[in-house]
Amino acid sequence: MEGMTEGDVAVRAVDLRLRRGTRQVLDGVSFAVARGEVVALTGASGSGKTTILRAMAGLEPFDAGRIVVEGVVVHAARSPRDPMRELRRKVGMVFQFHCLFEHLPALQNVTLALVHVHHVATAEAERRARELLASLGVEHRAAALPRELSGGEAQRVAIARALATDPPVLLMDEPTASLDQGRREELASLVASLAGRDRTLLIATHDEEFVAAVATRRLVMQQGRIAGAAS
Repeated sequence: MEGMTEGDVAVRAVDLRLRRGTRQVLDGVSFAVARGEVVALTGASGSGKTTILRAMAGLEPFDAGRIVVEGVVVHAARSPRDPMRELRRKVGMVFQFHCLFEHLPALQNVTLALVHVHHVATAEAERRARELLASLGVEHRAAALPRELSGGEAQRVAIARALATDPPVLLMDEPTASLDQGRREELASLVASLAGRDRTLLIATHDEEFVAAVATRRLVMQQGRIAGAAS
Protein backbone atom coordinates (compact mmCIF):
# COMPACT_ATOMS: atom_id res chain seq x y z
CA MET A 1 0.00 0.00 0.00
CA GLU A 2 1.59 3.25 -1.14
CA GLY A 3 2.59 5.62 1.64
CA MET A 4 2.25 3.00 4.41
CA THR A 5 4.76 3.39 7.22
CA GLU A 6 5.93 0.53 9.42
CA GLY A 7 3.87 1.92 12.27
CA ASP A 8 0.75 1.67 10.14
CA VAL A 9 1.18 -2.04 9.41
CA ALA A 10 -1.20 -4.48 11.11
CA VAL A 11 -0.30 -7.59 9.10
CA ARG A 12 2.77 -8.46 7.08
CA ALA A 13 3.83 -11.58 5.18
CA VAL A 14 7.48 -11.83 4.17
CA ASP A 15 8.53 -14.37 1.52
CA LEU A 16 6.15 -17.09 2.73
CA ARG A 17 6.88 -20.49 1.21
CA LEU A 18 5.14 -23.81 1.72
CA ARG A 19 5.46 -27.07 -0.20
CA ARG A 20 3.19 -30.09 0.14
CA GLY A 21 4.75 -33.01 -1.64
CA THR A 22 5.54 -31.86 -5.16
CA ARG A 23 3.17 -28.90 -4.99
CA GLN A 24 4.38 -25.42 -4.12
CA VAL A 25 1.39 -24.04 -2.21
CA LEU A 26 2.99 -20.70 -1.31
CA ASP A 27 5.84 -19.46 -3.47
CA GLY A 28 7.38 -16.35 -1.96
CA VAL A 29 4.27 -14.46 -0.82
CA SER A 30 4.93 -10.97 0.54
CA PHE A 31 2.44 -8.20 1.33
CA ALA A 32 1.45 -5.73 4.04
CA VAL A 33 -1.94 -4.62 5.33
CA ALA A 34 -2.49 -1.32 7.13
CA ARG A 35 -4.58 -1.01 10.26
CA GLY A 36 -8.23 -0.50 9.45
CA GLU A 37 -7.95 -1.87 5.91
CA VAL A 38 -10.26 -4.49 4.43
CA VAL A 39 -8.09 -6.46 2.03
CA ALA A 40 -9.53 -9.18 -0.20
CA LEU A 41 -7.46 -12.15 -1.30
CA THR A 42 -8.89 -13.32 -4.61
CA GLY A 43 -7.92 -15.95 -7.15
CA ALA A 44 -8.81 -19.45 -8.27
CA SER A 45 -9.37 -22.34 -5.88
CA GLY A 46 -6.02 -23.79 -4.88
CA SER A 47 -4.12 -20.53 -5.38
CA GLY A 48 -3.16 -20.30 -1.70
CA LYS A 49 -5.74 -17.88 -0.26
CA THR A 50 -6.95 -20.03 2.63
CA THR A 51 -3.44 -21.26 3.39
CA ILE A 52 -2.32 -17.66 3.95
CA LEU A 53 -5.19 -17.04 6.38
CA ARG A 54 -4.41 -20.23 8.29
CA ALA A 55 -0.75 -19.25 8.51
CA MET A 56 -1.74 -15.81 9.82
CA ALA A 57 -3.89 -17.48 12.48
CA GLY A 58 -1.09 -19.80 13.58
CA LEU A 59 -2.95 -22.86 12.26
CA GLU A 60 -0.68 -23.67 9.29
CA PRO A 61 3.09 -24.11 9.56
CA PHE A 62 5.16 -22.86 6.65
CA ASP A 63 8.60 -23.76 5.32
CA ALA A 64 10.24 -20.34 4.94
CA GLY A 65 9.59 -16.67 5.56
CA ARG A 66 7.84 -14.94 8.43
CA ILE A 67 4.55 -13.35 9.38
CA VAL A 68 4.01 -10.30 11.57
CA VAL A 69 0.63 -9.58 13.15
CA GLU A 70 0.38 -6.43 15.27
CA GLY A 71 4.06 -6.68 16.15
CA VAL A 72 4.05 -10.42 16.91
CA VAL A 73 6.61 -12.18 14.69
CA VAL A 74 6.46 -15.87 13.81
CA HIS A 75 9.18 -17.50 11.71
CA ALA A 76 9.03 -20.68 9.68
CA ALA A 77 11.27 -22.65 12.04
CA ARG A 78 8.98 -22.82 15.06
CA SER A 79 10.43 -23.32 18.49
CA PRO A 80 9.01 -23.31 22.03
CA ARG A 81 9.93 -19.62 22.13
CA ASP A 82 7.70 -18.72 19.19
CA PRO A 83 4.85 -16.51 20.44
CA MET A 84 1.98 -18.64 19.08
CA ARG A 85 -0.30 -17.94 22.03
CA GLU A 86 0.25 -14.21 21.63
CA LEU A 87 -0.33 -14.47 17.88
CA ARG A 88 -3.68 -16.15 18.44
CA ARG A 89 -4.69 -13.38 20.83
CA LYS A 90 -4.23 -10.92 17.98
CA VAL A 91 -6.28 -12.85 15.43
CA GLY A 92 -9.86 -14.04 15.09
CA MET A 93 -10.78 -16.36 12.23
CA VAL A 94 -14.15 -17.10 10.64
CA PHE A 95 -13.97 -20.37 8.73
CA GLN A 96 -15.78 -21.08 5.47
CA PHE A 97 -18.03 -23.73 7.02
CA HIS A 98 -18.29 -21.93 10.38
CA CYS A 99 -16.78 -24.87 12.34
CA LEU A 100 -19.13 -24.35 15.29
CA PHE A 101 -19.21 -27.09 17.91
CA GLU A 102 -22.36 -28.99 17.03
CA HIS A 103 -23.10 -30.17 20.58
CA LEU A 104 -22.95 -26.67 22.09
CA PRO A 105 -25.56 -23.90 21.81
CA ALA A 106 -24.60 -20.63 20.18
CA LEU A 107 -23.85 -18.88 23.47
CA GLN A 108 -21.37 -21.54 24.59
CA ASN A 109 -19.70 -21.57 21.18
CA VAL A 110 -18.93 -17.89 21.75
CA THR A 111 -17.85 -18.19 25.40
CA LEU A 112 -15.72 -21.32 25.05
CA ALA A 113 -12.36 -19.64 24.34
CA LEU A 114 -13.05 -16.82 26.79
CA VAL A 115 -13.61 -19.25 29.64
CA HIS A 116 -11.18 -22.08 28.88
CA VAL A 117 -8.32 -20.26 27.14
CA HIS A 118 -8.46 -16.73 28.50
CA HIS A 119 -9.84 -17.71 31.94
CA VAL A 120 -12.63 -15.15 31.96
CA ALA A 121 -15.28 -15.85 34.60
CA THR A 122 -18.31 -17.60 33.13
CA ALA A 123 -20.76 -14.83 34.01
CA GLU A 124 -18.56 -12.16 32.43
CA ALA A 125 -17.95 -14.33 29.36
CA GLU A 126 -21.69 -14.83 28.91
CA ARG A 127 -22.31 -11.10 29.29
CA ARG A 128 -19.76 -10.33 26.56
CA ALA A 129 -21.10 -13.09 24.34
CA ARG A 130 -24.69 -11.88 24.62
CA GLU A 131 -23.61 -8.33 23.76
CA LEU A 132 -21.81 -9.60 20.66
CA LEU A 133 -24.72 -11.80 19.60
CA ALA A 134 -27.10 -8.87 20.10
CA SER A 135 -24.89 -6.55 18.05
CA LEU A 136 -24.97 -9.13 15.25
CA GLY A 137 -28.73 -9.60 15.48
CA VAL A 138 -28.75 -13.18 16.78
CA GLU A 139 -28.96 -12.86 20.57
CA HIS A 140 -32.41 -14.46 20.40
CA ARG A 141 -30.71 -17.62 19.05
CA ALA A 142 -28.29 -17.92 21.99
CA ALA A 143 -29.78 -21.25 23.12
CA ALA A 144 -29.97 -22.78 19.63
CA LEU A 145 -27.66 -25.58 18.52
CA PRO A 146 -25.75 -25.03 15.26
CA ARG A 147 -28.02 -27.44 13.36
CA GLU A 148 -30.99 -25.28 14.33
CA LEU A 149 -29.46 -22.12 12.85
CA SER A 150 -29.82 -20.85 9.31
CA GLY A 151 -26.65 -20.35 7.28
CA GLY A 152 -26.69 -16.62 7.97
CA GLU A 153 -27.33 -17.12 11.69
CA ALA A 154 -24.53 -19.68 11.96
CA GLN A 155 -22.14 -17.31 10.26
CA ARG A 156 -23.02 -14.47 12.65
CA VAL A 157 -22.44 -16.76 15.62
CA ALA A 158 -19.08 -17.71 14.11
CA ILE A 159 -18.21 -14.02 13.73
CA ALA A 160 -19.22 -13.40 17.35
CA ARG A 161 -16.96 -16.25 18.43
CA ALA A 162 -14.06 -14.80 16.43
CA LEU A 163 -14.63 -11.35 17.97
CA ALA A 164 -15.13 -12.57 21.55
CA THR A 165 -11.53 -11.94 22.55
CA ASP A 166 -11.56 -8.55 20.77
CA PRO A 167 -8.74 -9.33 18.34
CA PRO A 168 -7.36 -6.43 16.27
CA VAL A 169 -7.21 -8.62 13.15
CA LEU A 170 -10.13 -10.59 11.73
CA LEU A 171 -9.62 -13.24 9.03
CA MET A 172 -12.58 -14.49 6.98
CA ASP A 173 -12.49 -17.46 4.62
CA GLU A 174 -15.13 -17.38 1.85
CA PRO A 175 -17.65 -15.64 4.13
CA THR A 176 -20.42 -15.39 1.51
CA ALA A 177 -20.25 -19.01 0.33
CA SER A 178 -23.51 -20.11 1.99
CA LEU A 179 -25.41 -16.82 1.84
CA ASP A 180 -28.15 -15.59 -0.46
CA GLN A 181 -28.04 -12.09 -1.97
CA GLY A 182 -29.82 -10.41 0.92
CA ARG A 183 -27.53 -11.98 3.51
CA ARG A 184 -24.46 -11.03 1.45
CA GLU A 185 -25.56 -7.40 1.54
CA GLU A 186 -26.08 -7.61 5.30
CA LEU A 187 -22.61 -9.10 5.71
CA ALA A 188 -21.10 -6.32 3.60
CA SER A 189 -22.62 -3.75 5.95
CA LEU A 190 -21.34 -5.66 8.97
CA VAL A 191 -17.81 -5.86 7.55
CA ALA A 192 -17.83 -2.12 6.89
CA SER A 193 -18.87 -1.43 10.48
CA LEU A 194 -16.14 -3.69 11.89
CA ALA A 195 -13.43 -2.01 9.85
CA GLY A 196 -14.79 1.35 10.90
CA ARG A 197 -13.77 0.50 14.46
CA ASP A 198 -10.12 0.25 13.30
CA ARG A 199 -10.14 -3.52 13.10
CA THR A 200 -8.16 -4.92 10.20
CA LEU A 201 -9.82 -7.52 7.98
CA LEU A 202 -8.23 -9.96 5.55
CA ILE A 203 -10.83 -11.85 3.50
CA ALA A 204 -10.33 -14.77 1.11
CA THR A 205 -13.18 -14.84 -1.39
CA HIS A 206 -14.32 -15.67 -4.91
CA ASP A 207 -17.25 -13.25 -4.63
CA GLU A 208 -16.44 -10.30 -6.91
CA GLU A 209 -19.57 -8.37 -5.94
CA PHE A 210 -18.68 -8.69 -2.27
CA VAL A 211 -15.10 -7.56 -2.97
CA ALA A 212 -16.40 -4.49 -4.78
CA ALA A 213 -18.68 -3.68 -1.83
CA VAL A 214 -16.25 -4.10 1.08
CA ALA A 215 -12.58 -4.16 0.09
CA THR A 216 -10.29 -1.16 0.25
CA ARG A 217 -7.79 -3.20 -1.76
CA ARG A 218 -7.45 -6.61 -3.37
CA LEU A 219 -4.51 -8.97 -3.77
CA VAL A 220 -4.84 -11.48 -6.60
CA MET A 221 -3.37 -14.93 -5.93
CA GLN A 222 -2.15 -17.20 -8.72
CA GLN A 223 -0.31 -20.49 -8.17
CA GLY A 224 0.90 -19.55 -4.72
CA ARG A 225 2.04 -16.04 -5.60
CA ILE A 226 0.68 -12.51 -5.48
CA ALA A 227 0.00 -11.94 -9.17
CA GLY A 228 -1.40 -8.44 -8.86
CA ALA A 229 -2.98 -5.82 -6.61
CA ALA A 230 -5.70 -3.21 -7.09
CA SER A 231 -7.53 -0.59 -5.04
